[in-house]
Amino acid sequence: MLRILDSKQAERLLTRRAARLSEAEAVVQPILEAVRRRGDQALLEYARKFDALDRPGVAVSRAELDASARRLSPAFRAAVRTAARNIRAFAKLQLPRPRRVVVAPGLELGQIVRPLETVAAYIPAGRYPLPSTLLMTVLPAQVAGVKNICVASPRAVDEIWGTASLLKVSGLFQMGGAHAIAAFAFGTRTVPRAERIAGPGNIYVAAAKKLLAGEVGIDFVAGPTEILLIARDGNPAWIAADMLAQAEHDTDASAILLTTSKRLAQAVVKQVELQLATLPTAGVARVAIDSNSAVILVGSLGEAMALANRFAPEHLSIPGRDLLKQVQNAGSVFIGPHSTEAAGDYASGPNHVLPTSGAARVRGGLSAADFVKVISTQQLSPAALERLTPAITTLARAEGLEAHARSAEVRRG
Repeated sequence: MLRILDSKQAERLLTRRAARLSEAEAVVQPILEAVRRRGDQALLEYARKFDALDRPGVAVSRAELDASARRLSPAFRAAVRTAARNIRAFAKLQLPRPRRVVVAPGLELGQIVRPLETVAAYIPAGRYPLPSTLLMTVLPAQVAGVKNICVASPRAVDEIWGTASLLKVSGLFQMGGAHAIAAFAFGTRTVPRAERIAGPGNIYVAAAKKLLAGEVGIDFVAGPTEILLIARDGNPAWIAADMLAQAEHDTDASAILLTTSKRLAQAVVKQVELQLATLPTAGVARVAIDSNSAVILVGSLGEAMALANRFAPEHLSIPGRDLLKQVQNAGSVFIGPHSTEAAGDYASGPNHVLPTSGAARVRGGLSAADFVKVISTQQLSPAALERLTPAITTLARAEGLEAHARSAEVRRG
């Protein structure tokens, strides 16, 4: 049953368990090395072992993707169109823009923006196949102008393959786990090397991304999903439904409510039990609710916001816009009682690939900006260089770099 705790008891709950990444890293390290050394041969061995691959290779043909698209229901196609429209619109807002500015006479500074050439989207297809994640990873890359967008997914699922067809991805590969991450990081004869890999996965995918960060760009190392809700009043059935929506993802998921109302806390606990009784995913959600979730009683909304910022949740639900100015750390914020987290998961527009395990302290969710490079430019006139030369030479000689100083002085007339 969902626990009710006071804020002093909450410390242990709000201190996340350390991810078991070290164990997973030991498992995946030989897989990464095998794919690096033996390419497609190793990739096929692992795909057959772990993904039950029963085809000659991991590459899925355009004809197969198009056949899956034809099997999609009209309702699913309409849902994809609605979600895609909003995701694209939001992604456009996130793109950095080329700019130029004259900061002093003859000194023009600027930036140019260039898309990455090849990116890879990792789409889980285990307990819950996630075509929504395909939308959230592919569409921002398309908005960014990436020409070659590839997808890895370990199982043949019409909703994933068909959506890939609708989005016209460059290639889909039936592979998952650490071997898929390695294939995109190193490249094989079949799988192109990517500059960045985005998308969630299990602990072995997370471990592979962590080990290969630097070899390939990654979004972030993901941990279990989480939501933190803040409420002083509200509809307990709605709040319970939001908590269960997160809990059904994974037995390690967490759903935490911070409230000033003991009455609301008790009503939410009751609603969680009532809704679990009819929830098809209760086997997963029950474990997450009992093990990792709670209602925490706080003395004020200010105390709730302080706890939320310390926790840095993946998803943060607040009762109104008045609290937004106090938000410092969160992956994505849902404002008001009708802004259910499920809207963000699917169709409202902001990305659902979000930082977990406290990573929201240092970054937000996946965005179109993750798929471009911002390259600085500078152009100096002779007069501008002349004015800067004293600063250049003084700093260069302070660092013992005489050639740097001379490279400015030699241009003096």
